[in-house]
Amino acid sequence: MADQGGVLNHFDAQGRAVMIDVSGKGETVRTATARGRITMLPATLALIEAGQVGKGDVLGVARLAGIMAAKRTADLIPLCHPLALARVAVELVPVAPDAVEIEATVGLVGRTGVEMEALTAVTVAALTVYDMCKAADRGMRISDVRVVLKEGGKSGRFEAA
Repeated sequence: MADQGGVLNHFDAQGRAVMIDVSGKGETVRTATARGRITMLPATLALIEAGQVGKGDVLGVARLAGIMAAKRTADLIPLCHPLALARVAVELVPVAPDAVEIEATVGLVGRTGVEMEALTAVTVAALTVYDMCKAADRGMRISDVRVVLKEGGKSGRFEAA
């Protein structure tokens, strides 16, 4: 992905993948919010809401999985910096008749943004819902995962339309 200057910033002059050097950047408060959804059969959502999924509290386990995933993003995504996150909040909201909306907000004071951590939290939370409910519904769809808000750093604020 290109930065705002149009330069591919994860590649060196020879085109090799590199981790970006952030040592010269100042620390600022940085936050990112990502959203996504998992769509399912209405009967599957009813099972989740009634607490009748055999594996347990689907939304609670998925929330915890999202938080844990945000903290491990650098272990999953090449070239991501390991970060000492100050905040990770994951919310899962059932939306009738057939979906769960997921939102993750991640924050820290640091030299690099937390968009990847927010995206990872949403995605892993959705995967956890799928895993816990797949016996009832193998046709679930994870979709619309995106950054909706980013604040801090040199590029400032981004808000999705």
